[in-house]
Amino acid sequence: MYTINMAHFHIKKKKGRPYLYVREIARVGGKPKVISQVYIGSPKRTAGLATGEGQGAVKLKVEEFGALWLSQQIDRDIDLVSIVDKVIPRNSREKGPSVGEYFLYSIWNRMSGAVSKNSLTKWYKRTAIQHVRPVDVEELSSQRYWEKWDRVSEEALRKIAHSFFERLWELESPDADCLLFDTTNYYTFMSSNTRSELARRGKNKEGRHNLRQIGLGLLIARGSRLPLYYCAYPGNLHDSRQFESVMDEMFAVVCGLHKTKERLTIVIDKGMNSQSNYAWIDEHSRIHFVTTYSTYFAEDLAETDLEHFEPVDTVKNKRFSAEGMPAERLLAYRTKGTYWGKERAVVVTYNPASARKQSYTLDSKLETIRNELLSMRSKVRGKAPHWRNSDVITERYLRLCERLHLPSDLYTLEFSHTADGLSMSFRKDVAKVEGKRAKFGKNIIITDNIDWTTSEIVEASLDRWQVENSFRLSKDDDLVAMRPIRHWTDSKIRCHLFACVVAMTYLRRIELRLKASGIQRSAEDVMDDMRHFHSVLMLSSNGRKPKRCLEIPMKTQAEVLSAFGHYVDDSGVLQPKSR
Repeated sequence: MYTINMAHFHIKKKKGRPYLYVREIARVGGKPKVISQVYIGSPKRTAGLATGEGQGAVKLKVEEFGALWLSQQIDRDIDLVSIVDKVIPRNSREKGPSVGEYFLYSIWNRMSGAVSKNSLTKWYKRTAIQHVRPVDVEELSSQRYWEKWDRVSEEALRKIAHSFFERLWELESPDADCLLFDTTNYYTFMSSNTRSELARRGKNKEGRHNLRQIGLGLLIARGSRLPLYYCAYPGNLHDSRQFESVMDEMFAVVCGLHKTKERLTIVIDKGMNSQSNYAWIDEHSRIHFVTTYSTYFAEDLAETDLEHFEPVDTVKNKRFSAEGMPAERLLAYRTKGTYWGKERAVVVTYNPASARKQSYTLDSKLETIRNELLSMRSKVRGKAPHWRNSDVITERYLRLCERLHLPSDLYTLEFSHTADGLSMSFRKDVAKVEGKRAKFGKNIIITDNIDWTTSEIVEASLDRWQVENSFRLSKDDDLVAMRPIRHWTDSKIRCHLFACVVAMTYLRRIELRLKASGIQRSAEDVMDDMRHFHSVLMLSSNGRKPKRCLEIPMKTQAEVLSAFGHYVDDSGVLQPKSR
């Protein structure tokens, strides 16, 4: 049975006058502590309830319960606190929560309603944390986090992360014959004068190039989408260099996990491509790869005529066929080629929907350029000031193409000088425009798994969305919310990133647990639903005794409780289901 702290009446006297409160007491740090105190009024008011003057049961306090309880359930078998505290044990004079508990309370917040450390105490006061895992919430201040996380060295955090993923593997045993690795970055408002090896300026994936950023690499198991490894790195480091720097450690971790397949394939993006990276993979006895390749460096392949393509045997293509839309199917053309010093299997795919979208965008941009060129020609003919120098006009055209992200050779500009002055004309290069259009919807996939079928290669590459979805969740404003990063030292940034990765992992585990019970719901939907499942401190109409109970769960909340082996009985108490 789930234990609810007993509530009782308590009378305080101020200036000789009695005032009635409802108190709840629990053991925090081994000592009894008042965890909740609600003012009721004078004893006369309470007596009114007993004589029937009250208006039924009174809700004294309503607190968020469901999301925190669910977070506790998903951590129960991993027990992150013990993992952290084993690496960083409590000091003899240390008071309050341990380092592991500080991580845990941060992670639980990130799983349901992420706020800054400055707001964490205020946030927890709105929740039923004292009935999930009692704590002195005043201890969860930003200053205390600074002090506690200051004890976590980079090496200690590496040990903690390794133990965490090792424990996760033991519990979940995700199918790791195919792994997905990708990188992203998170901006921070850190001042340029603040020293940091991690926070550097670079090409930010959200367009915040003016801000310093931190890079994150994430390795997940295909299918289960559970993280197996992560790494933080300087924001100005190129993806291929970062991938090269972590390959030894990353694959040592994965290969060291129990029950992994003898043959492991890693799916990566073209940003990781480099000669040295594939030389390392070629020398490894167990590691293989699937990657994408830029059509810019393989124009002949990208311009392959569609008559050589055929539909791929994928799940999505089967659905298109069943729905009577065969023209929407993904097509593929397979060949071989020498890349990075060895012969590889090459698959060129064609997506009709992407091709249409890219073609529409190109036409729109070409029309924009045409209208601008007509305006330029008009100004030249009118001998307008600043429009009498062909080099200056050409430079303006080049800047226009750059702004539209188009090559400048799709139109040809011609100038001539006559007795009347400068003359300008232009024409579209139809052959180059059609050559560019022939590449639309095309994607090139390269792998050393030459024995794989075309559909296996294509499906593996398409599944990169799984790691991209993890990054999308990490940038959710309510769940995980890895950015903006509000910490100012590298040690605290690393702790913050680890807490966010664990939160992502737990949210995914919740999805998998529900899926095993036949419930297909996203973590965002579930946590939002469970946040509205409350614990209520009530004063009954007879006024005899205050009582804490849970709300009657809605159908979707009851399904989640059931999937985790619990239900709410008629008295509002959470009970385990009989086995």
